[in-house]
Parts: sequence; structure tokens; C-alpha cells
Amino acid sequence: MTGLVIVGAGGFARETAQAVLDAGESKLLGHLDDNPALHGTEVDGVPVLGGCDLVHHLPDARVVICVGNPRDYAARVRLVRRLGLPTDRYATVVHPTAVVSSTSWIGPGSVLLAHCALTAAVRLGAHVAVMPHVVLTHDDVVEDYATLTSGVRLGGGVRVKRGAYVGSGALLREGTTVGAWSQIGMGSNVLGDIPPGEVWVGSPARPLRAADAPALAELANEQWGDR
Repeated sequence: MTGLVIVGAGGFARETAQAVLDAGESKLLGHLDDNPALHGTEVDGVPVLGGCDLVHHLPDARVVICVGNPRDYAARVRLVRRLGLPTDRYATVVHPTAVVSSTSWIGPGSVLLAHCALTAAVRLGAHVAVMPHVVLTHDDVVEDYATLTSGVRLGGGVRVKRGAYVGSGALLREGTTVGAWSQIGMGSNVLGDIPPGEVWVGSPARPLRAADAPALAELANEQWGDR
């Protein structure tokens, strides 16, 4: 059984740990987190082994990075860049209750939590976080580092571009595009395309302001419009 470590020890990391245990396909070695107060402790019975850079001293372990929140949803890309691991070190975690069609594809480092559904020809990039009860329908494309939180529903042919964050319960009309590093507020109904780097909220969703996740300034070299 392959050993696996989870980078992060917050809510998303804890949920991923439970998915790993429920799936029973990998031996969960523990969490890695840069908060020294957690080192040597346990989170939900899973040990925190040390800081994130300890991953380099566990060369045989597969890795999944489970950090980020609505205030800093670009945290995963920063850690991926910092750790510099080869792609084949990253595991894909799929909860046993998730339904993934044979025509769908999931990239390395991505996580699907309980009761997700990928219906037909869905493509998820690398390091995508898909929370419980998310439904992705035919021909949806979710690019690297995107986050789909609990209860999100995507109509057919939706494209969620690199690093975008879609809040709980949001509904996206078929054929729409969410621009790179944009954020959709919880419960929003998205009826048209969302430009990159913006926050949209409401029903129907309307622009609120520019996205201000702390990491966005570090991502200025990303070609938002082309990703």
C-alpha cells in the first residue's frame, strides 16, 4: 500500500484525510504543516509530522496539497511552486462515494470529496479541490488550482479557469466561463461569463470588486486571459 502525506492540517486537509481513510487505497502517513505548534500533535487521530518541507525527506510518499480558503485561495499554487515536486509525486484522492464516469479525467493532486458526480467527459486539471455534493455535468472543464466548494452545480460545457474559486451552492449556467483567479460568492447564480480576477455575487451574479486574495499579486505573471 502506497504511503501518502497531506500538506496542510486545516479543514480541507482533515476532510481529505477522512476520504483517504475511507477509500483505503493508501496508507495515510500524516499531515505536514508549517505551524510549529501543531508538530508532534494529532488532528482527528492523524499525526502532524512536521513542516511542509519535510516532504523532501519522504521521497517514497505520494503527496496531496490541501490548503486554501476564501481569503487566500491561491495558497495551493504557492506551495506547489515552493516544493517543486515532480508531477508523479502527487496523488489523486477520490472519496468512495464520488461518481466519476469512465469518460472523465482527473489531474494529479486533485481531491474529490463525498458524493461528487462527474457525469460525462468532464476534465479536472491538477490540484483542483472539489468539495462534497458538487455536480459537474457533460463537457465541463475545471482548470488547475480551481476550488469548487460544497453544493456547486455546473451546467454542461462550463469552463472554470485556472485558480478560480466557486462558493458553496453556486449554480453556473451551461456554456459559461469563470475567468482565472475570479471568485464566485456562495449561493450565486452565474448566467454569463465572469472576467478574470473579479469577485461576483448574487442572483443573478453581478460584479462586486476586484479579487484581493493575498496571493494574487504574486501571480501577476499568470496570463489570466489565456488560461
